[in-house]
Amino acid sequence: MATIFSKIAQGEIPSYKVAENENYYAFLDINPLAEGHTLVIPKREEDYIFDLTDDELAGMVKFAKSIAQRQKEVFGCKKVAMIVLGLEVPHAHIHLIPMNNEADVDFRKPKLQLTTEEFSVIAEKIRVE
Repeated sequence: MATIFSKIAQGEIPSYKVAENENYYAFLDINPLAEGHTLVIPKREEDYIFDLTDDELAGMVKFAKSIAQRQKEVFGCKKVAMIVLGLEVPHAHIHLIPMNNEADVDFRKPKLQLTTEEFSVIAEKIRVE
């Protein structure tokens, strides 16, 4: 059975797409810690990121790098955090979160409440073609 992330990548569930190629898909997290909080996934379902092949993992990080560079430009943040965690969705994924200090990536803090229009504008600003 396909994960929610696979359904998003296949277009079965709507998302705010940031980037896509034949192997990877990136979209805005709908419960973001910061504006531009993006999830990067491999299109091939794999639960644990370190079960990806070496080439898949390297490709995913390279794909994420182009998005992080764009986030840094758009949001003027000090860095973009790359975080791998989460047991709630059994599909490997990377969080890319624009940050100016470590508190910006505390997953215990309240999530931003953004409108559909705000999500659309953010996605458009950081979209990588």
